Amino acid sequence: MKIKLDRTKCDGFGTCALYAPDVFSLDEWGYASLETRGDILPEREGDVRRAVLDCPVHAIIELQVQSETVRSVSVPPEAEQHQRTIEKGMLREHS
Repeated sequence: MKIKLDRTKCDGFGTCALYAPDVFSLDEWGYASLETRGDILPEREGDVRRAVLDCPVHAIIELQVQSETVRSVSVPPEAEQHQRTIEKGMLREHS
């Protein structure tokens, strides 16, 4: 899980720090800051997700993390030939 805190939206309610004080800290005015770079350990995801959901001004955003696994897909030769045929036809239409 990865999160981002939009400090311009934070109104200082402090609910995030109640749920996950090791992830969010509050300044002297009650505004939140991240104690991490936004990468949340698996064992802390439940509390942080609760903070995301309970933030009244939606200042905490859960980012979509893409898998670092790259999958190779083999394309059948006839599919490649079909794609080339389509591309050639499109080029003729626009010439």
